Amino acid sequence: MYSLAREVIGVIDTDGEFAEWTFPADPGAVRTARRAVRGRLHGWDLDSVSDIAALLVSELVTNALRHATGPIGVRLVRPAGVNGVLLVEVSDPLPDPPRERVARPEDESGRGLQLVASSARRWGTRPGGAGKTVWFELAVPG
Repeated sequence: MYSLAREVIGVIDTDGEFAEWTFPADPGAVRTARRAVRGRLHGWDLDSVSDIAALLVSELVTNALRHATGPIGVRLVRPAGVNGVLLVEVSDPLPDPPRERVARPEDESGRGLQLVASSARRWGTRPGGAGKTVWFELAVPG
């Protein structure tokens, strides 16, 4: 299920704590992104969502590596005035939105967006100046 990006524009543009990285489009980006996300969330005392955030980021970075060339951006946002939410964004230079599909049991790929959809509070995509961003929100225990 896609959520409309307009629903989170206010969240994206709010003040708050954030961390962002840009990774080259090479296979090591997945591991490096996962490590960066875990490290920042540990620094924010958000270890409770660290594993799921790192897993979903690695799925989206993997998708970006498979379908796009160029840098991959990862951004974590703890929006000011919005308690209990962590916003995670993964950007790449390919403008085409991802398509959720049903993977067959023997398929070795195709489950990343299903995992995001079933694990995140909500998620969606939005076009960018040169590509797109896939975002998701995780509920952060208060």
